[in-house]
Amino acid sequence: MKLVSLVCTLPYAVAQRGWRSEIRIIRKTSFLRGIFMSFNMCTTRLAVFSTLITLVLQGNRLSADRVFVYVSYFNILCFSMSSMFVRAIAEVAEVYVSINRLQEFLLLDEFIKMEKTTNGSLMHKKLTDRDGVSLKNVTAKWNESSSDNTLEKLFLNANKGKLVAIIGQVGSGKSSLLQAILGELPISSGSCLVNGSLSYACQEPWVFAATIRQNIVFGTPFDQKRYDEVVRVCALVRDFEQFPQGDLTLVGERGTSLSGGQKARVNLARAVYNEADIYLLDDPLSAVDTHVGKHLFDECINSYLKHKTRILVTHQLQYLKDADNIVIIKQGQIQMQGSYADLMKSEIDYAKLLGVEELDEIEDIVDYKTEADQENTRLPRILRQFSRMSTRSTQSKVSRRSSIALESEIVELDPPSSDHIEKSSKGKIGKSVYIQYMMAGTNICGFLGVVLMFLLSQGAASGADYWMVTQEESLAYYDQLPDNYTELNQSFVDTNVILIPKEDIFSTETSLFIYTAIIVFLLVITFSRAIIFYVMCMKSSQGLHNSMFNGITKTRMRFFDVNPSGRVLNRFSKDIGSVDEILPKALLDATQILVTALGALVVSVIINYLFIIPVCVIGFICYFIRELYLKISKDLKRLEGITKSPVFTHLNATLQGLSTIRAYKAQDILRNEFDKHQDLHSSAYFLFIGTSVTFGFYLDLFSLIFISLVTFSFLLMEETFGGNVGLAITQSLGLVGLLQWGIRQSAEVSNNMMSVERVLEYKYLEEEPLLESAPDKLPASDWPSKGLIQFEHTSMKYVETDPHVLKDLNITIRPSEKVGIVGRTGAGKSSLISALFRLARVEGAIRIDGIDTKDIGLQDLRSRISIIPQDPVLFSGTLRKNLDPFDHFSDFDLWNALEDVELKDSYDSGDGLRSKVTEGGSNFSVGQRQLICLARAILRNNKILMLDEATANVDPQTDALIQKTIRLKFADCTVLTVAHRLNTIMDSDKVLVMDAGRMVEFDHPYLLLQKNGHFSKMVQETGKAIVDQLTRIAQESYISNQKLENDS
Repeated sequence: MKLVSLVCTLPYAVAQRGWRSEIRIIRKTSFLRGIFMSFNMCTTRLAVFSTLITLVLQGNRLSADRVFVYVSYFNILCFSMSSMFVRAIAEVAEVYVSINRLQEFLLLDEFIKMEKTTNGSLMHKKLTDRDGVSLKNVTAKWNESSSDNTLEKLFLNANKGKLVAIIGQVGSGKSSLLQAILGELPISSGSCLVNGSLSYACQEPWVFAATIRQNIVFGTPFDQKRYDEVVRVCALVRDFEQFPQGDLTLVGERGTSLSGGQKARVNLARAVYNEADIYLLDDPLSAVDTHVGKHLFDECINSYLKHKTRILVTHQLQYLKDADNIVIIKQGQIQMQGSYADLMKSEIDYAKLLGVEELDEIEDIVDYKTEADQENTRLPRILRQFSRMSTRSTQSKVSRRSSIALESEIVELDPPSSDHIEKSSKGKIGKSVYIQYMMAGTNICGFLGVVLMFLLSQGAASGADYWMVTQEESLAYYDQLPDNYTELNQSFVDTNVILIPKEDIFSTETSLFIYTAIIVFLLVITFSRAIIFYVMCMKSSQGLHNSMFNGITKTRMRFFDVNPSGRVLNRFSKDIGSVDEILPKALLDATQILVTALGALVVSVIINYLFIIPVCVIGFICYFIRELYLKISKDLKRLEGITKSPVFTHLNATLQGLSTIRAYKAQDILRNEFDKHQDLHSSAYFLFIGTSVTFGFYLDLFSLIFISLVTFSFLLMEETFGGNVGLAITQSLGLVGLLQWGIRQSAEVSNNMMSVERVLEYKYLEEEPLLESAPDKLPASDWPSKGLIQFEHTSMKYVETDPHVLKDLNITIRPSEKVGIVGRTGAGKSSLISALFRLARVEGAIRIDGIDTKDIGLQDLRSRISIIPQDPVLFSGTLRKNLDPFDHFSDFDLWNALEDVELKDSYDSGDGLRSKVTEGGSNFSVGQRQLICLARAILRNNKILMLDEATANVDPQTDALIQKTIRLKFADCTVLTVAHRLNTIMDSDKVLVMDAGRMVEFDHPYLLLQKNGHFSKMVQETGKAIVDQLTRIAQESYISNQKLENDS
């Protein structure tokens, strides 16, 4: 979400396309469900109607005993066939779909643990020779249907106790080679022989929500002595001293409370702590500075693990002299391998780079040249590009300020902050929740219209029953009077019979015509009511979903720091699912039952006014039971919703670190953890189901009592007329059944309204201020046209109660200046970017081209500033949508941007711009993702560009390409670079040195080197050889700038 906010790639209109198809399917199923539920009301009456019509047409005389036998029979049949049977078919269909999906998942290719074949196509088995790992003629690819191999005809031996270094360009197959050894990458031919156990440190550090100690130990037995030594060699001692609870400090999901360097070292410490024979280390040194990197290599990789087989993927060429074997991979093939001396004699570019300097810390140093000079001599250009990658500053990446508490912590810790705990409301659902749900789908007139349709449909249903009974009973009554009955005898009154005056009685045929009209009206109004009701509910559901999505996308970044993804996904999956499907069904059922019960009650009271007494008694009892049940069930429902979030969070974390988990054979550990989360959720759900069943039992018990009272009441009143008795008993039976089911469904509505309540909580999240620019302050279409940035007494804090992380900054960055931003961990470098994008609470003024950014809508502000983040993220979809999500550019522009970052040849064939991008861009290497982000920035062509340690995790050639492209394409732009490597900013126009949130130095790097200040000390810490080179680069840049100023 931070990237979404920074690059403005996912506003509401774009995201709406994603769920539009889902809404279309849900709407169709909802209409079918509404029509089906309408049949419940009409089926019995249609069956009775058809039967009576048939009897009359055959010349049979209708009588009360016959009619109510039919009614009772069809009531039973209706419940079994049109209600439960159809519902069962729907449930079976859903189960069938679920089973098919599960079957498809279970039939996917399994992870291969230990396989062996006689034809040598694949082997993973332990050996007894001196080889640690042996690859013989290995060919492998991720997708069997792909025509291109990821790895092709590889021969590699890693002997026991030896260090094998693997280097290569972006996408060359370095990480894929390690994945093949782990068994993650299917080997189509050749053999992979592994002698011993494996330990693995992945390229993108995997840190899960737990304590740091748990992340390092990761399920293995805890050995204090070994643990302390691992912490020492992985340079974590000082970090633990700074953490409030040492190694028992909780880290959030994906390690949000740790800096990039800290995550990398924790990730490496996990691999080292795990006792193994072979260590696969995928670029663990990229995210740390020079001294920490040297410490990790000397003390950990080259000393602590010296007796182990080590395969190290790295971009740090200065460490290759200590490798026993160096492997250069290009396009999935081994271009060359051998010792350091062997590669120095070769003609390969990489090999040439190894022999540039014979220093303890090899740095690829060349004189700084202009772009024109570099184009004339290829080798010096390459050397210069590599030098930008090799030298590093001493600071690590700034840690994010927030952390997310572990959902279920094993060790005893202080209670987590209240910000980290999912909050839950208590007590009854407020009336405002019901009102907001209804108003999200219609207005007051529409709501009253739906209520009227419910009343009309029930009036038609009760009218049909009443008409049938009164007409037939009156005819039967007058037919049994004596033939000599006169007008005088009409004074006779039978109080037990509802009579229609004889002159008002219609003939049987006319009565049937009127009865038919009532039935037809009932059908029309019932089906219309159901469709309109579901339209209203779907609009409510869609409106709530849209408002929740808007709330999520417009809230402050702090929200995502303290809420794990599982918690958010729970709202968008389970809660929205309940609002989409369960709630409309329960609400329609409950409302339909309510008006039906009222209709039955009215008819029963008309038949026998004494029915009102037991009805009131049973109604009061059922209401009391319902209130008691809801008091318990609501809290259980809330608990069930809360306990489901850790299930999602744990599953997300597991999927992110799946290769690491399998490398450590920790599947059982993670499975047990998942079972604990799932058991906790299941226990809450089981309690909810148990209370529902108990509630139903008591309703059944009191319903039985009610039926008994109604039946015996006729004996007390000496009722003799069959029509009255039949109508009253059938209506009472229906009333009791409806009352019981209706109360259950009303409770279901109340419980599911908690999903609406949880959705509304995200609707009203605290928003970032001024999302859209006011009409009178809308910036010009070419703003900013210069790129002038001014910080005036600027301070910033992430949370209102927290201290400032930026303090009283007064900085002016002139148009087109290239400014490097350096500082130690926590100095405020990344916070400066957050302030410019207004991701947190900013005090003071930040002006761009003279306009205060607080007067500009965030959408306009952020869309006018480009950023290349350190951790590149791509979205699921196509390459085109990742480059141009709003379709603003032509294919020609997109191809030019890809050509600028040297990716055109990679996608010119095949699907081209329609190439598929999986979730997170996992089918691209880190370097390729970074280049795509650079291409996106080129397309936007903004006057201000931010680089947040953009080259920290890429290889030297990718770093060189990014630096060259920025110099060429953004020459007239203001560029702010948060530097992880000092040499990337030594030729900048100015360097901003941050410390504890304050600006301590701001000038040209050459001038800063003349002082004994913070920047000078940082440079001095890199070593004498590097100091001289960095000073020379800064001096040449300063002289060049002075000449330009004099010429102008």
